Amino acid sequence: MKIKTKSKKVDKAWLAGHVQDPYVKRAQQEGYRSRAAYKLEQIDEALGLVRPGQVVVDLGSAPGAWSQVLRRRFAPKTAGVGGAAPGELRGTIVALLGGRPVDLVVSDMAPNLSGIESADAARIAHLVELALDFALRHLKPEGALVCKVFHGSGYSQLVEAFKGDQAQGLA
Repeated sequence: MKIKTKSKKVDKAWLAGHVQDPYVKRAQQEGYRSRAAYKLEQIDEALGLVRPGQVVVDLGSAPGAWSQVLRRRFAPKTAGVGGAAPGELRGTIVALLGGRPVDLVVSDMAPNLSGIESADAARIAHLVELALDFALRHLKPEGALVCKVFHGSGYSQLVEAFKGDQAQGLA
């Protein structure tokens, strides 16, 4: 099924704005796969969630900018900046678990948007619910979950899910 978008002019305008975005330019200069890297950096600077020796799970790690940030945070201070930091890591970033409890779960997952607000909101909410379920099953008692949430229909229900009895242990 093909869904018609507003206009090619809008798409071209978005693309032109995206290419000129300062975070997109900075990500290209610093070897990050997307501008999303700076959001995780800002969250970590504010909350201090990423610490040496942790086990961190990056859900939906494509294109991988959040994994790149985590790798750089776990790399020794002498590591350079371009791309993934070389050398031994002081921490573990996992895509698959072997029954180990984890300290931090990060999720920058988002579906491809269709432009239909109600459908997009439901798909986004479902991904957040999956991340919350994963976190509840795999986090250590003092662990934390950081995930992307869009404001829109269903947002208040997601907030309530995070406040629920099971989620009270999450930071």
